[in-house]
Amino acid sequence: MSELDLQLHDGVATLTLNHPASRNALSQAMKEALSDAVAQLAGDAAVRAVVLTGAGGAFCAGGDLRGMEEHRPLATVQSWRERMRALHPLIRTLVRLDKPLVAAVDGAAFGAGFSLALTADFVLASPAARFCMSFLRVGLVPDFAAMYTLPRAVGVQRAKELMLSARELDAEEARQLGLVMEVVAAPRLLPRAQVIAASFGGASAMAVSHIKAGLAMSLASDLERALADEADHQALCFETEPHREAVRRFLAKQPAAFRWPQPPRGKA
Repeated sequence: MSELDLQLHDGVATLTLNHPASRNALSQAMKEALSDAVAQLAGDAAVRAVVLTGAGGAFCAGGDLRGMEEHRPLATVQSWRERMRALHPLIRTLVRLDKPLVAAVDGAAFGAGFSLALTADFVLASPAARFCMSFLRVGLVPDFAAMYTLPRAVGVQRAKELMLSARELDAEEARQLGLVMEVVAAPRLLPRAQVIAASFGGASAMAVSHIKAGLAMSLASDLERALADEADHQALCFETEPHREAVRRFLAKQPAAFRWPQPPRGKA
């Protein structure tokens, strides 16, 4: 059985971490499969958005501690460093992905699983979701880019609290902190994530890419750089067919091709 399931439908790729027995811990096999799949999807213009989820009532329990222990007898500081650096292409691709990435989190998102969810543009969670920067519990530092992504999501002080306390967050607290966009009942969680992803089939791929790139640079930029980038990106978008078609629809009083799907009604 593959530890990663990839499904493609109408421009939406759904990646499912698929080792429920370990609560989808990031084994070496899963990391390699995820690296290959994400690289493939990043280069496929027919894929307009990606959904990332986990099987069996868990998102991802984090690193594979059993696999780490198997490596330990031959381990050195340099070998651990090389294992970490081998993940950097995957992490860079996820963080810099030029198409929307939606995480659908049910159950545990612990350690690197929490970090993995943070690479997404939008995080949806079921009421059963639990988030934890659990690294300090096992004497490690946060990885999988959490030092970069978490402070940008919640601020430095709250990131320190979450990392140094290693405490758990439920779905509602994660939503209040801005880590989760919506809390959705488990049966509707993946369909909701896929509906959001599918909505970008009606958006300009170039505009989406430039918006993501601009926001990624915002905290490392200044006003003049931001204005220059806006001018460059907007000039390119003005010449695209999606922009011309959107203007045509607007002037003809026709519905827009891109519409954000409304959240489901009722309790999560």
